[in-house]
Amino acid sequence: MDTNRTVESPATAGLRGRCPRCGEGHLFKGYLSFRPSCEVCGLDFRFIDSADGPAFFVMSIVGIVVVALAMWVEFTYEPPMWLHAALWVPLSVVLSLILVRPLKGMMAALQYANKAAEGRFR
Repeated sequence: MDTNRTVESPATAGLRGRCPRCGEGHLFKGYLSFRPSCEVCGLDFRFIDSADGPAFFVMSIVGIVVVALAMWVEFTYEPPMWLHAALWVPLSVVLSLILVRPLKGMMAALQYANKAAEGRFR
């Protein structure tokens, strides 16, 4: 059996927080901390460097959703500004916390699937 074979799509494995190689082991040891290795197949997770990638996608997705909803509420109901703050600040925080872990896992799984490495000059 090929030990480098990816069992499921990187997106699915990452979104579920599972090992990108076997699809069974856990990728995270805490909320956002990666485990040193997979407890099932032994894949070393030291190659993972998601950097700012997940934060960019979280900001983009949350920003588009919240701004679209805020504009819809403003044009439909014309509420006072304090109500906008009371609605959209908590929603932004909650959506960000919900999205950051799956997107970080997906970035890690995509790094594995694409054999991402440090850039080199020739």
